[in-house]
Amino acid sequence: MSVELKEYKEKMGKSIDSLASEYTSIRAGRANPHILDKITVDYYGQPTNLQSVANISVSEARTLVIQPWEASLIKEIEKAIMVSDIGITPNNDGKVIRLSFPELTEERRKELVKDVKKKGEGAKVAIRNIRRDANDMIKKQQKANEISEDEQKDAEDEIQKMTDEFIAKIDTMVEDKSKEIMTV
Repeated sequence: MSVELKEYKEKMGKSIDSLASEYTSIRAGRANPHILDKITVDYYGQPTNLQSVANISVSEARTLVIQPWEASLIKEIEKAIMVSDIGITPNNDGKVIRLSFPELTEERRKELVKDVKKKGEGAKVAIRNIRRDANDMIKKQQKANEISEDEQKDAEDEIQKMTDEFIAKIDTMVEDKSKEIMTV
């Protein structure tokens, strides 16, 4: 694989990583600390990740416990969770915050699966756009006589193989996450 194609393979890999991180924030009826990854708290005037200011643990299958390092942060953390899009109301006992995840209804599970598939399609579009960019680069090189027609054809075949490989990974990720969500 030429040096130029490695760059495109890395970009495709980043699309997969991005999808994986989006999938960790989709809750599947079980308590998962990663659902809080995108939540930031105002910590002395600085937006700070929740993990940096509190201990987050799973106490039961569907309960997360957030224990702030400083008791004064309880209100800030509670406020940050309320304005986030996780859809869970925090319970505060003065020392810790508990998040109880309700059992997902069949309808909600189906909505989440649709969302998973939509995010998967978005990742596939990103992969295809990277393929197009790579093919355009190869065609420009061929027009500028930097590479031969045979090299162009080989490079385009290599790009297509990479694309197929990453699309297959996305399909597997979508299928796995959908199964996880639909499992009661």
